[in-house]
Amino acid sequence: MQVIYIKEDKFQYDIHSLYKAFYPEQDVRVIVGQRGCVHDKEMDISPDDEISFIDVNRDKNDLKRSIYKDLSQKTGKLLPWGDLTGIRPTRIAMNLIDEGLGDDEIRSYMMETYLVSEEKTDLAIDIARREKRILEGIDYENGYSLYIGIPFCPTTCLYCSFTSYPIGAFKGIVDDYISCLEKEIDYVAEAFKGKTLDTIYIGGGTPTTLLPDQIRRLIGYLQDKLDLSHVKEFTVESGRPDSITRDKLIAMKEMGVTRISVNPQTMSDETLKLIGRQHTVAQLIDSFNMAREEGFDNINMDIILGLPGETDRDVQHTIDEIIKLAPDDLTVHSLAIKRGSRLAEVMREKGVDYSMKNTEEMMEIARRGAEALSLKPYYLYRQKNISGNFENTGYAKEGKAGIYNILINEEVQSIVALGAGTVTKRVFGEGGRIERCDNVKDVKLYMDNIDEMIQRKRELFEKS
Repeated sequence: MQVIYIKEDKFQYDIHSLYKAFYPEQDVRVIVGQRGCVHDKEMDISPDDEISFIDVNRDKNDLKRSIYKDLSQKTGKLLPWGDLTGIRPTRIAMNLIDEGLGDDEIRSYMMETYLVSEEKTDLAIDIARREKRILEGIDYENGYSLYIGIPFCPTTCLYCSFTSYPIGAFKGIVDDYISCLEKEIDYVAEAFKGKTLDTIYIGGGTPTTLLPDQIRRLIGYLQDKLDLSHVKEFTVESGRPDSITRDKLIAMKEMGVTRISVNPQTMSDETLKLIGRQHTVAQLIDSFNMAREEGFDNINMDIILGLPGETDRDVQHTIDEIIKLAPDDLTVHSLAIKRGSRLAEVMREKGVDYSMKNTEEMMEIARRGAEALSLKPYYLYRQKNISGNFENTGYAKEGKAGIYNILINEEVQSIVALGAGTVTKRVFGEGGRIERCDNVKDVKLYMDNIDEMIQRKRELFEKS
């Protein structure tokens, strides 16, 4: 275990994140106080643990650079994103572009201030400039986006920590759940009358666990209550092939959905079974082709690098198979093991070593695959405990980029979120502060307390 003592309660998150990036397999504890304090016994510190003492009474960037250089020398590692611990590195580049800096000035700043590699610096600048072009027509001040969460799934994937409930056990309450969503939509119709609705994203969970008539009911209610005439993108995350049917695709197309996701995560049947996805690669391919047949011309596919036991060869196979399908948008995730996932639970309780590892070569295989499909990187974000200290990147064809993905990551527009476990985010003016309110995660508590969920949003958006 890595144990770090700091005398003042400052920069704990940054210190922990940097140590964890260099020592991903070790437990990392940051303790406020001196060695020998009561926390030592509580933390079960042993003589074999590596102890460090850090003076946090200094400039934050100077502190992080010092820690990074020290750990890099000790471990012999260089991190691709340097000492950056935030999840939105492209935001730094975007802010500097807004200040009028050129690419060379931005490059020097990011490499000197945060020790970011030249490759990742150039990627951040490229994406920031592309994001700005894509968002040119978005109304930040008088506009908003809408997220609707459907918290049901065929099964729960081993790595997942999102709010999800098995549809088999909960199908009897889905119609009542939609009734609660309709109440929230009524609030939006009242509170955002005269505002511009730019994008709609129905996510989950797995939205295509809804039946065709339920899909028509939900989207039809949106059409009746809200002005959708300015909507630039309407996405339904259709992710799981075992939830997709032709009738559901027809229903979505009929109701004006413009973008869907059909997500393989991997093209290995063995890995799919291991991570708890109850479908085969063949089913995935059939679902994708069915979506094309029904007229969907903007299909996203997600893959995850660093899945249990997968090697460079497995990633190359996945990319080769995806190239054959030619999606319009490819999102490349680096596996982040979240504490709330079943995978983390198994690792903690049973000590199972799934040998998860993401490598520079895996990232390069995915990048080359996207390039072969003429897909350009258009958004990027990072997560805590992300495999290999890399990033998640979205690639898309010209005109097919997921606008909502950029908006949620760059935090430049308010997003109203409906459904169990969702988080509404209000942006107070251009460059202003951001405040959030959440809906409870438990689907039955959400339904029982729907009026309170609406009131939380009302209070947030009535603030001055």
